[in-house]
Amino acid sequence: MKLKLARTTLKSKPKTIELTKIEEHLDQQSIYYFDKENSHKDIIALMEHFDEQGYNVYMREIKYGLGEGEYLYEVHIVQ
Repeated sequence: MKLKLARTTLKSKPKTIELTKIEEHLDQQSIYYFDKENSHKDIIALMEHFDEQGYNVYMREIKYGLGEGEYLYEVHIVQ
């Protein structure tokens, strides 16, 4: 599964990351920010994947502007 990481600037394009890369880096990084271009269904699938492996997974939408489309997903994956 490929997911798009949050943009670093408003005009840049989001970078993609594979689910396997997230699994490899969980011991170093447990908080990930994903772009609004990801479907909510994909974020839920990510959460279910790590939940099945015994991780505690928390997700929330972060609004960074007043517009309806100005948000990103914050996902915590904790052992």
